[in-house]
Amino acid sequence: MGALARRSLVIGVAGALTALMTAGEAAAAPGRRSGAGDTGPGAADGTVPPARTGGGEPGAYGGGGDGGDTRAATDFRGMWMATVTNRDWPSRPGLPVATQRAELKAYMDAAVERKLNAVIFQVRPTADAFWPSPYEPWSQYLTGVPGKDPGWDPLGTAVAEAHLRGLELHAWFNPYRVATHTDPSKLAPGHPARLHPSWVLPYGGKLYYNPGLPEVRRFVQDAMLDAVRRYDVDAVHFDDYFYPYPVAGQTFDDDAAYAAHGGGFPDRAAWRRNNIDLLVRETGDRIRQLRPGVRFGISPFGVWRNATTDPLGSATRAGVQTYDDLHANTRGWVKQGWIDYIAPQLYWHIGYELADYATLLRWWDEVVRGTGVELYVGEALYKAGASGQPAAWQNPAELSRHLDLAEDRPGVRGHAFFAAKEVVADPIGAMSRVVADHYGSRVRPPG
Repeated sequence: MGALARRSLVIGVAGALTALMTAGEAAAAPGRRSGAGDTGPGAADGTVPPARTGGGEPGAYGGGGDGGDTRAATDFRGMWMATVTNRDWPSRPGLPVATQRAELKAYMDAAVERKLNAVIFQVRPTADAFWPSPYEPWSQYLTGVPGKDPGWDPLGTAVAEAHLRGLELHAWFNPYRVATHTDPSKLAPGHPARLHPSWVLPYGGKLYYNPGLPEVRRFVQDAMLDAVRRYDVDAVHFDDYFYPYPVAGQTFDDDAAYAAHGGGFPDRAAWRRNNIDLLVRETGDRIRQLRPGVRFGISPFGVWRNATTDPLGSATRAGVQTYDDLHANTRGWVKQGWIDYIAPQLYWHIGYELADYATLLRWWDEVVRGTGVELYVGEALYKAGASGQPAAWQNPAELSRHLDLAEDRPGVRGHAFFAAKEVVADPIGAMSRVVADHYGSRVRPPG
């Protein structure tokens, strides 16, 4: 998101995570298991892990409504776990397998301790894989070497460990980002971007698949849906990156693709939006055909369009508008019913002049009304107590106030917190305040 990017902030929590890993079985985390070893499927054969366990198992949901709960039985309480550049997990590449597993399980335990019920786990951050994919190489964020087999199956383990604890596992994919650099020679040998150099474009210091090529769109769907075919994931999740965020003075050079495929569109922007529309609609259709119970959700940048640009837009003055800058018609996807949930990143505080949280909350609540698409609000936990953030983010009560406002909005079915590292570290107690004020017991996610 440029200056508003959620990915840029990294807060060290090694001590807190280590404490979770070593606290022992007496810790107050329902569902914590003893013993080493991978409880996932081993996944070399692509078998599907067992479904999550039911009410009598450790980590099962409470009856809801006790303590500070204000919702009866269901509420989405998610935690993003980012793997790109080792943002959350694993803490660094090249760790021993046992340490990587232990860190992963510790994050799952932390979600339970915070009374969350879903983990949004990034499994394809840069055209790579956290499972043994036949389409793309193993992620370098596991071993430090692009394409190197880590010796275990992180996605399979994550699915199994989440379900053992009564957590949903949403598999989080970035469709088009290939690398955080522009040098294809640094990619793993045999990487599709090296085999098909015409598929990729450099922009803003990164390498991207070209969304304007039909063969690219089909390929990225195949690569992502391989995980749905092979694992008992609860949802497919896209983040906010479609066409890349604008970079001043640079051009995303898709002239050739536009010349070949842009006929019939009034302009390039309309063609680009159609390319992303096709990705979203086709992905949703294919998920429903492949596994009807798997849901499809997207967490876009929080502003579709400003009202000064479009009367249907929000009363904001944001510098980025997804419709115009990322060519992502997020409002349209909701109205068309192409997705099951939307989790807009409302990463601003209440009263922020350019993009007020309360204003955007009302706008999104109105957008989902009558559509059947569920609204989960993306919350900027990473800003709480962070250096350089405004005074509102130094107040531990700011995020709890967000949930207070949401309780008056019938379309809001829950919240997701960015990100796992801050869920554990909780530097000023903002997450603890949310739990104390709103999460009296564990409840089931909607859907």
